[in-house]
Amino acid sequence: MSLFRESSDVSVRPAVAEDDVLIAGLQLRAWSATHEQTLGRVVLDGLDVMAFRDAWATAITAPPSPRHHVLVACEGARVVGFAAVSVDDGGHGELVALEVDPPSRRSGHGSRLLAAAVDHLRQDGATEVETWVLDGDSIRGQFLDGAGLGPDGASRDLATGPRTVSEQRWHAAI
Repeated sequence: MSLFRESSDVSVRPAVAEDDVLIAGLQLRAWSATHEQTLGRVVLDGLDVMAFRDAWATAITAPPSPRHHVLVACEGARVVGFAAVSVDDGGHGELVALEVDPPSRRSGHGSRLLAAAVDHLRQDGATEVETWVLDGDSIRGQFLDGAGLGPDGASRDLATGPRTVSEQRWHAAI
């Protein structure tokens, strides 16, 4: 009997410039798999991968402040997820984004990303974290609930073109 268990080569690291296109494609795949009913196929098909790539390139290489971070989850050398966080001047941390590529979900990547994101928020002086969840995203709600976040009653509406969608804010002390 072996004393060692086989384990995957999994990690979380800071994003680098070359990750921009991977993150953009991953985000669009994740949104398509998760939000088709809420956003609609027309909205999802109209999203511009190059605009997403450009936005991620800026977030990675020229963030608005030293308290903005983009992290990626890797399986071996392959990027399978990402998270983005920021801390404002009042010490409020925000989980701006967290997505895992649909084929790699339920493998612990989301939990590793969230833990690393919270570590960055704490290092940057945050005492709380908030994030926004689209109505109807029960899987994200279950994930966040399991991590100790909960809805705080705040909501906002987003115009996506043909329809308006609502998001609920989730919050936790860290």
